[in-house]
Amino acid sequence: MNKTTDNNKQPTRRAYSLDALRGYAILTMVLSATVVYGILPAWMYHAQEPPPTHAYQPDLAGLTWVDLVFPFFLFAMGAAFPFSLRRKYEKGCSMWQLAYGTVKRGVQLMFFAIFIQHFYPYMLSAPQDVRAWLLALACFAVLFPMFMRIPLKMPEWAHTSIKLGAYGVATAMLLCTDYANGAEFNLFTSNIIILLLANMALFGSLTYLLTMYSWWARVAVLAALAGVVLSAQADGSWAQMLWGYTPVPWMYRFEYLRYLFIVLPGSMAGELVMKWMSRPTSEDGAESPPRKVAYAMLCISVGIILANLVGLYNRWSFLTLILSALLILAGWWLTRGLSDSGILWHDLLLLGAALLLVGLCFEPFQGGIKKDGPTFGYLFVTSGLGCMALMAFHVVCDYFCCHRSTSFLVMSGQNPMIAYVACDLLIYPLFNLLGIMKWLGIFATNPWLGFLQGLLLTSMALLVTMFFTRIKWFWRT
Repeated sequence: MNKTTDNNKQPTRRAYSLDALRGYAILTMVLSATVVYGILPAWMYHAQEPPPTHAYQPDLAGLTWVDLVFPFFLFAMGAAFPFSLRRKYEKGCSMWQLAYGTVKRGVQLMFFAIFIQHFYPYMLSAPQDVRAWLLALACFAVLFPMFMRIPLKMPEWAHTSIKLGAYGVATAMLLCTDYANGAEFNLFTSNIIILLLANMALFGSLTYLLTMYSWWARVAVLAALAGVVLSAQADGSWAQMLWGYTPVPWMYRFEYLRYLFIVLPGSMAGELVMKWMSRPTSEDGAESPPRKVAYAMLCISVGIILANLVGLYNRWSFLTLILSALLILAGWWLTRGLSDSGILWHDLLLLGAALLLVGLCFEPFQGGIKKDGPTFGYLFVTSGLGCMALMAFHVVCDYFCCHRSTSFLVMSGQNPMIAYVACDLLIYPLFNLLGIMKWLGIFATNPWLGFLQGLLLTSMALLVTMFFTRIKWFWRT
C-alpha cells in the first residue's frame, strides 16, 4: 500500500480511487460530447435523446453509460467533502470560515459557468470566424489567473490582486463583446452542467457542514427533500410555493436540489474512504484481503454497473433488480469478516446496495428511470452505482496499486475543469485557426469513425489536462 508519514510518524494512506473516479467521470463527459452525433447506436447517447435527430423525448425512459457520467462526477464531489471540509474543521478551522469558503467557491463556479458559456465560439459568431476563435482562446487564458495560484513567490496581496484583476478582465470581456445574431450579455446564458455543480458545491457543502458527524441527519435532510418534491405536486400547497420560489432564477432553482440525493450519499462514501485511510496498513499488522477476493469484488462491482446499464436500457426492471440483489449477496458473502480494505469494500457494498435497491424499487415510478428531469429511480440508482464505481477504482488503484496505468485518470481528476473546457476553448479554436477542423468531416461517414473522433478529441483534452497537472497549474474550483 502507498503510505506517507506525518509529523507524528503515523502512517497514513492516500486514496487515489477518488481522483480516478472523478477523472473517469470528466473524461467520459468529454467523450460523450465529442463523438459524432446521429450515426452511433442509441446506447452511445443520452437515453432521452436518441439518434438520428437527438430531439429530447421527456417520456422516453432508460439508462445509458452517458447518463452516468454527470452523477458519477457529483458523487465524487460529495466524496471529497470529508477531505475538504471535515478535515479542515478537525484541524481547527471554524465553521464560519468553512461556510465562507463554501459560499465563495459556489459563487466562483457560477461565474465560471456564465463566463465559459458566453465564449464558446458558436456563441460569438454565426458562422464562426477568426474573432470568435481568438476570443475563446483569450477566455481560456484568463481562466488561469482566475482559478489558480500564480506559482511565483510574492506577497499574499499580490496573489489577490492578480486574481481580482483577472475577474475584472473577464467581466469587461463579458460586457464589451458582441455576440452572435446581435445577442447581448445575459446572466441566464450559462453552462447548465457547471451551474448545477455550483449549486451542489454550495448547498451540498453547507448541508454537509451541518450534518458532518451524523448520517441520520443527512438521511433526514434527504427524506424532507423527498417530501417537498412529492408534495410540490399538490396545488396551492406551501411545498409548491417553495418549489417555485426562485429569487435569482439565473443561478438557483429549487429543482436543482434534487441532486443532493447523489451528492450527500457521496459524502457518506467519502467518510468510509477516510475511515479506511486512518486504519493501520497491512504492513503494520492488518491482514490484507486475499487477491482472489479483490478480483471477485472488482468483477462484482463492475458487473452490477453493467447489469443495470443493460437491464434498464432494455427496460428489464425486475430482472435487473433480481440480478443486482444476487450480485450484492455474493459480494456480501465474500467480504464478511475481512479486515483492512475488505472492511471498506463491505461498507461501500452495503451503502451502494441500499441506494441501488431503493432506486430499482422506485424505477417504475414517474414513468421509468429518466435523467431529465431526474426521477427518484435515477437519483438513487446512480448513487448506488457511484458506490460500486468507487469500490472498483479502490480495488484497482488502492489495493493493486496500479498507479502508472491509472495516472491519466488520477491527473484528470485532480484538474477536472481544464479537461471540461479544453475542447471548446482551446482545441476547437486552434483546429479552426490551423484549418484542421474542416477535415473532421471524414469521421461522420460511419459509426466506427464517429466514435474514433470522440476518442481522439478526448485524448487531446486529456493530454492538455495532464500537461497542466504535471506542472502543477491547478484550477481550484
